[in-house]
Amino acid sequence: MLSKVISFALAGLDGIPVEVETDINNGLPAYELVGLPDAAVKESRERVRSALKNSGRKFPAQKITVNLAPADVKKEGSCFDLAIAVGILKATEQLTGADLAGIVFLGELALDGSLRPVTGILPLLISAKAKGYTSFMIPSGNAKEAAYIAGVQVYAAHTLTEVVDHLSKLAPLPALETAKYAGASPQDYNCDLAYVKGQATAKRALEIAVSGGHNILLVGPPGAGKTMLARCIPTIMPSMTFEEALEVTKIHSVAGILSEEGIVSLRPFRTPHHTATTVSLCGGGNRTIKPGEISLAHNGVLFLDEMPEYSRSALESLRQPLEDGVITVTRSGGAVTFPANFMLCASMNPCPCGNYGSADKICTCTPAAIHKYRSRISGPLLDRIDIQVEVDSVKYDDLVSDAKEESSAAVKERVERTRGIQRARFKEGKVRVNADMGEREMHEFCALSRECEEILRLSFDRLKLSARARARIIKVARTIADMEGAEQIAPAHILEAVSYRTYDNFN
Repeated sequence: MLSKVISFALAGLDGIPVEVETDINNGLPAYELVGLPDAAVKESRERVRSALKNSGRKFPAQKITVNLAPADVKKEGSCFDLAIAVGILKATEQLTGADLAGIVFLGELALDGSLRPVTGILPLLISAKAKGYTSFMIPSGNAKEAAYIAGVQVYAAHTLTEVVDHLSKLAPLPALETAKYAGASPQDYNCDLAYVKGQATAKRALEIAVSGGHNILLVGPPGAGKTMLARCIPTIMPSMTFEEALEVTKIHSVAGILSEEGIVSLRPFRTPHHTATTVSLCGGGNRTIKPGEISLAHNGVLFLDEMPEYSRSALESLRQPLEDGVITVTRSGGAVTFPANFMLCASMNPCPCGNYGSADKICTCTPAAIHKYRSRISGPLLDRIDIQVEVDSVKYDDLVSDAKEESSAAVKERVERTRGIQRARFKEGKVRVNADMGEREMHEFCALSRECEEILRLSFDRLKLSARARARIIKVARTIADMEGAEQIAPAHILEAVSYRTYDNFN
């Protein structure tokens, strides 16, 4: 007897249809699994055998051949267990009156017949829906995640018995109701700019950076509040749309770190330790290529605290995603492209001891030590950081002052207004914020007067800027003009944007 069941394999964030063909013939009892399965798929034999027996079903003492087609695509993970079990039941006529056509089966089987959740359900369902599949059988542990996919019928089962009863129409399962995306509330954040005393210049720079999606570097002595300022960035970023939340959730689902809510509503804020390797930042793995910190920060913030302490190779790996908004991870098993459109926020001390340039403390570092410390950040990487701002030490009187600081909610309201101007300008194209503009968009929306050009010319010569740095100055100036509601970039906007490039040649 021969049966065919549909399942899906995951390659990066894309799902590939897999036809699970089960053939059972007379002969010596044997179980052959073909179709480039990895170790986890091969081990499904014992899981399926025990699950069937403990669910009151028969595991045939015959020659069983299971083929996962297409045979030239490597199959990884445990999500094929349910499809294999259903295929065996269908081939042995233990599923009567069941029409399996068009149903996608995903799930891992426990030895007692219960279904365990698997990673990557959301991207698998989205890919399957795009390929025309509309009916799915999944573990109940993935129900919250799958409920956000509209236009499909998803059935969540706790056990293999429930699946069999549903397919046999003995006890049909209800389809999941489509969940509504509520977004994040301000109470979900534990930071607020209202608690940051002083630092008016740094707060202004943060608002500009978030308004235009620009990368930012905070330079200052220890204890100046650089980390606290960075942690406040998500509180002033625009709330994620449902489409953005789905993008982030897909990545977190593949990485296996999705929360019980089933969807990521807060913008990611990733803070890898300075000992993080290049692979942990970019992604990879021995078997399945998993997303790294760069991709997990998609649509959010990647915060590198004490940036010079990271390895040179780890820092240089940021250059391509900062430029392209995606990262391609290549391993011996293939290449996978993950989205990586994040805002980079980095912090560093001005020198190894942290007191260089301080009005209160004496720097004990030699010029050679300062140069060596600062040269850990390459010029090409620094070139890709739009805003470089100095964070001064906070005075004691400022710390104990009763003066109320502006809240994150107030700043976020202005950011939303500025982002709205950019959305109307770019009209839902590939470019969403000013930082993403290419030469075509800059030529169309960033016309400069003769006075602005002269300021740029002088800055270019005196600061020895690159062509990329000049373009980024214009983009920041465009954001400052948008914050003021100005149609044209004024000299004051260019001057302020230039003031944020003072560390370009500090190596």
